[in-house]
Amino acid sequence: MTLWLTVITAAIAQPKRIVTLSGAISETVSALGLGKNIVAVDVTSVYPEAINRLPKVSRNRALSVESILSFHPDLILVPDGDLSKAHLSQFKSMGVRVVQIRQEYSVAGALKFIRQIAAALAMNEKGEIVARNAEQEIKKALNELKKNQKLQKVLFIYARGTGTMNVAGKGSSIDAIIQLAGGKNAIQEFNEFKPYTTEALIKSNPDVILMFDFGVSSLGGKDAILKMPGVKFTNAGKNKKIIEMDGPLLINFSTRLAEAIRALNAKIY
Repeated sequence: MTLWLTVITAAIAQPKRIVTLSGAISETVSALGLGKNIVAVDVTSVYPEAINRLPKVSRNRALSVESILSFHPDLILVPDGDLSKAHLSQFKSMGVRVVQIRQEYSVAGALKFIRQIAAALAMNEKGEIVARNAEQEIKKALNELKKNQKLQKVLFIYARGTGTMNVAGKGSSIDAIIQLAGGKNAIQEFNEFKPYTTEALIKSNPDVILMFDFGVSSLGGKDAILKMPGVKFTNAGKNKKIIEMDGPLLINFSTRLAEAIRALNAKIY
């Protein structure tokens, strides 16, 4: 079975015109050395700067098949489940190869993610090198974590203005990165994301409130967040512990996972 898979992988030609439809995928292709072959990306692909300058084929995360096809790709890399069956069928009928990549929010998942993308690019050997380097950096980062006697409870709030606010529960990418960075997710009652409420904030009583940098800006800055209902009753509010992070870095779970672990840990502690 292994020999068969090797033969098949070797038979795949290295793509020359790639469309990448997630920030983590775009970053990984770039890290593997094929960033120059990416012709278009989705709206979440902003790192590195060369990727951010590429044409975007989505708006508000909604993908346009016509826009993607206008770039004449020979490979589309997309998160598993992001394309409908109709879209997949349309790309297949046009002779465009689509590879769906499943992302798992763990150290093992990050390494698997790198290897999956490398296989799709016919770069297994380079992928193994990049994955092993990432693994070594992650191990170093985990060994360097700052800690204190009290495990810090972290509440993540996703915001795009006061009208769109959600908190991260168990099983989310945010839950995973908080744990890897040496903290504890303040929300344990539910999975994934749910709408933010003042009651949930006070009940969870976080030591730290974590947000994406654009989320902090959308709410008017840290001082405005401290004045939000209920915040002053939490440990985070009393200690003015509002921290912000670069979103694409925080949820990368690929080649920059070690960097994300170090950065979040430093802010928490």
